[in-house]
Amino acid sequence: MEWTVNNVDEWQLVADQVAQSLEYNILLLKGNLGAGKTTFTKYLLKTLGSKDEVSSPTYAIVNEYRVNQGSIFHFDLYRMKTIEEVYDIGIDEYLDNAWLCIIEWPEIYAQEFTGIPYHEMLIENRDRGRKVIFK
Repeated sequence: MEWTVNNVDEWQLVADQVAQSLEYNILLLKGNLGAGKTTFTKYLLKTLGSKDEVSSPTYAIVNEYRVNQGSIFHFDLYRMKTIEEVYDIGIDEYLDNAWLCIIEWPEIYAQEFTGIPYHEMLIENRDRGRKVIFK
């Protein structure tokens, strides 16, 4: 699926369609700084029924949210320098016990997803908005 997002309110349409399309418990979010990864996550969690206040996990590394289906873990791996640091936060346990894991900046951990089904969203900054591709 592909969208063009020209204003913040248009993230709701993207979130609605992504929520209906989720088949796997891992969603990788890729895009430049300020592309809208956390903004999209806020809309997605709202769509999934979370009443929690959603914030960027930049410094906490992982935030937990609740929906009726279970726990959603929202990661930001931007500051991770090595794969060992990612293992040190216990990512395997989160992945095994989550209804959904949303991972921003997943590149450092990318090889570990080999053979595991996941969704991927690429958000590209454009002159007037964002191009969003969901797989």
